[in-house]
Amino acid sequence: MASPTANRSVPTPARPGAKSGVLAGRRAACLLLALALAPLFAAAPAALRPALAQQLAAQDESDYRLNPGDVIEISVWKEPELQREVLLLPDGNIAFPLVGTVKAAGRTPGEIQSLVEERLTRYFPEPVVTVSILRVAGNKLYVTGQVNQPGQFTVDQPVDVLQAIALAGGLTAFADEDDIYVLRRAQDGSQRALAFDYDDVSDGSDLSTNIVLQQGDVVVVPTAGLF
Repeated sequence: MASPTANRSVPTPARPGAKSGVLAGRRAACLLLALALAPLFAAAPAALRPALAQQLAAQDESDYRLNPGDVIEISVWKEPELQREVLLLPDGNIAFPLVGTVKAAGRTPGEIQSLVEERLTRYFPEPVVTVSILRVAGNKLYVTGQVNQPGQFTVDQPVDVLQAIALAGGLTAFADEDDIYVLRRAQDGSQRALAFDYDDVSDGSDLSTNIVLQQGDVVVVPTAGLF
């Protein structure tokens, strides 16, 4: 497979110290953003806190699309035997009494609610179903390379590239900010590289490359050349 950066020209590194003041300011801003965002995210599945469920309950869950590994609660009003926690299996399916197997991955809680209500109408008149997110464990992003805290991040809301870099503690002094990219894998297993222009995004001149990341995306921050 061709290198992710094969179709992009290799930038000529600036002289050491030429942009040191500007870079220091940008990286400081990135670190401040990391501190502001950190309480909203769990750094890894093992670090997921019970308080995450309470946090999600206070947020608008309508836009979150479920992923394998997430845990939801499905309850039917006045039917206590139809209230239970459900884990999204690796294939993205869930199973629920009287409903059967449902493809939940990629759907919102509201879509699952409507689907369960539709299937239960065969057994109950006008069933009232509630679907809540208990644990977010499947929406994983990765940041690797020249960041201060590379690793896997489990997030409960949309995150763009700059936010992901902030979650990883910002760029190190050795980062090549001109050649950052996102690796994205398609359903057929193929990968493509999406360029990210750190300079344009950080100064607000062009935000088009600051895309919202998808489950499994990898933000790659290469090492800058010495010469």
